[in-house]
Amino acid sequence: MAVPSIRLRDLNVAPVREDGAFVLYWMVAFRRPHWNFALEHAVDESTRLGVPLVILEALRLGYRWASDRLHRFIIDGMQAHRQHFCDTKAIYYPYLERDPGEGSGLLEALGKNACLVISDEYPCFFIPKMQSVAAERLSVCLRVVDSNGLLPLRAADKVFTRAFSLRRHLQKVLPGHLTALPSPAPLEALSIVPDRNAEAAVRDSQRRWSPASETELNGDTISSLPIDHRVGLTELRGGFRAGEAAATRFLNHGIERYADERNHPDAQASSGLSPWLHFGHVSVHQVFHELAQNEGWSLENVSSKVSGSREGWWGVGGNAEAFLDELVTWRELGFNMCAHDPVGYARYESLPGWARETLEEHAVDPRPHRYTLQQLEAGETYDPIWNAAQAELRETGRLHNYLRMLWGK
Repeated sequence: MAVPSIRLRDLNVAPVREDGAFVLYWMVAFRRPHWNFALEHAVDESTRLGVPLVILEALRLGYRWASDRLHRFIIDGMQAHRQHFCDTKAIYYPYLERDPGEGSGLLEALGKNACLVISDEYPCFFIPKMQSVAAERLSVCLRVVDSNGLLPLRAADKVFTRAFSLRRHLQKVLPGHLTALPSPAPLEALSIVPDRNAEAAVRDSQRRWSPASETELNGDTISSLPIDHRVGLTELRGGFRAGEAAATRFLNHGIERYADERNHPDAQASSGLSPWLHFGHVSVHQVFHELAQNEGWSLENVSSKVSGSREGWWGVGGNAEAFLDELVTWRELGFNMCAHDPVGYARYESLPGWARETLEEHAVDPRPHRYTLQQLEAGETYDPIWNAAQAELRETGRLHNYLRMLWGK
């Protein structure tokens, strides 16, 4: 089944070049080989046009908060991809910048030989701007594909400021989208093998922009890169294999405590899936599919009542219902705002009126304690809970969700 058209969007008016050497999938946000609408569409276009598929996965240096910790997590995923893609018909091209700006021009060079460029539609961070610039420079069509959530970004036409409001919308329209899940393994449908034209075109680019070496993908050269080395590595490893294993562990063994204990920081009852979901190493569609299988769920379980209530609509057990509300409603509330308010979502003005009113009303309140950013980061405050949360964040990369909300409020 073709990827739903509501998830496809062309960023320029350049044509699809029928005589190109390959279809290029520029992997930027959905860094996974499974349950990925963008990769699936790239495979479909490769088949339709009768040309091979090239997958470019690049990692720049100049993104905000670039550090050993974040860089290594992404590189772990690239290492897993190189091992995985070598057993497929796709050409995989991993690229790591060694100096800032060194990768400039790579996509444009590959695009000159491509039929079209397909990429991931991700509504925030630097990705929309980067893709907008690329769309202007490419001489072929740049098409982005939405594989962010169960609800397509364009299945809503406004910003939902409350979870209750989005939940009502989900209960009305989501069932119609749950029958169109991405392929679990889209590359299995790839039938076109690399030919001389595609391989030669890729090699031309690799002469100037050499692909990441095994040493680099092992993470052995991170200390030499111009990124923040103060934020060190943690025990968490990135990549689709690690993410899928974490999801399976939670769904099979951890979810039974979720509803009652997830908000207690000491209980270790949350899913812990945020890192792999955030970096696109695991898909919300895959997590949903595994949960549905475990629960024996089908669309017939869904309630016909549209109430906006967080309980009772999915027709699954209490733990599963609580987890789905976090995985779908709350996660996609953020995507909804970023997609429909792309300029303002990160600004103070995007806060609800009641929040700004309260903050401004108390702006001049006396503060018995004042701290520098460095003291807050180091956990050197009067509050032992804040200090413990900061220590966990520094050492493990995690800040428990309930504590994050507590300090945010």
